[in-house]
Amino acid sequence: MIEVNKIRQDFPMLQQKVYGKPLIYLDNAATTQKPLIVIDTISEFYKTMNSNIHRGVHYFADRATIAYEAARKTVQEYIHAPHLHEIIFTRGTTDSINLLAFSFGEAFVRKGDEIIISAFEHHSNIVPWQMLCLRKEAKLVVIPFNENQELELSILKQKINEKTRIIAITHISNSLGTVNPVKEIIQIAHAANVPVLIDGAQSAQHVPINVQDLDCDFFAFSGHKTYGPNGIGILFGKEKWLEKMPPYQGGGDMIADVTFEKTTYNELPLKFEAGTPDYVEAVGLSKALNYISEIGIENIALYETELHKYAYHKLKQIEGFVSYGNAKECASIISFLIDGIHSFDIGMTLDKMGIATRTGTHCTQPVMDYFKIKGTVRASLSFYNTYEEIEALYEGLLRIRKMFL
Repeated sequence: MIEVNKIRQDFPMLQQKVYGKPLIYLDNAATTQKPLIVIDTISEFYKTMNSNIHRGVHYFADRATIAYEAARKTVQEYIHAPHLHEIIFTRGTTDSINLLAFSFGEAFVRKGDEIIISAFEHHSNIVPWQMLCLRKEAKLVVIPFNENQELELSILKQKINEKTRIIAITHISNSLGTVNPVKEIIQIAHAANVPVLIDGAQSAQHVPINVQDLDCDFFAFSGHKTYGPNGIGILFGKEKWLEKMPPYQGGGDMIADVTFEKTTYNELPLKFEAGTPDYVEAVGLSKALNYISEIGIENIALYETELHKYAYHKLKQIEGFVSYGNAKECASIISFLIDGIHSFDIGMTLDKMGIATRTGTHCTQPVMDYFKIKGTVRASLSFYNTYEEIEALYEGLLRIRKMFL
């Protein structure tokens, strides 16, 4: 059971007013707000134990190293990874995908090979693979979605062949909210011995994640979208793949031995964590994940599902309301336009009412091209949003419609 009013007290950002009106924050797919436990943990770390990790032998270096590695353990438990060394700290989902595209590409992709993605993908799960294909003279294959904004799995089965090296796919579409059947996709891929990356940027904070149950080969997500700090993210990878992949970057900590003639690399996961990592942010992320776990990710998923249903059916009552993202399985995101009113006009007017939404292409320009539109308004929900806020959004959109039409 979610105690929303009690939870909201943990988030200082939500206590503010915008243009004299209480803030209604509906831009959670872009970034989530941070609970006090995360903010205070980061502040306290810098005040009492800040020191670079792994290399030092003094008291504070030891404390910081222990805290950093404990954060890795928290992430392992949160996504149910089999091994601690399969958890790699990165700067975010984008960094995780770039790491994978480069390192996996160097190890396994050759001229004429194929990479499969979906038509839902965020630019961060398109461009790194395009860059790989350009570098290796490989081919990018895109699986389309149908009129219900659901993936065409029959086409996926047809496109997998002996040249397919990896499938990279979002768990939940950031612009449409479609929940992809990733477990079924993974089973289809593994039947052909093809590994799968799941982009969990929009799922790790909304639904339970068990990488062993999914059997995904790689899973990526960001700290700032899971109520944690910016500048920290996660790449989970199965040991059998990570061991064969070369490092993404060179520098300190990722080495075992260095001479001017040769360098040998460190063991997992340090092989992929070059230089001073964001150790403070890693600890902050662990506090955020613990915060989610204390509330209960199942409770969060249930509450957000009901809130999303309520919001969708409420907003559909507005004359001229057009939603983009009508899949049977949809999560926490409502993308829409009203009677052709430009998304920027809607978003800027809502802002004056104290309602924060996102406007534009949401870094999914091919999705917008499919619908032949320039962008949408996106209201993305969190467990700290309320039914009263949905009512305020509804009333605000009614006012906007009268203003512009």
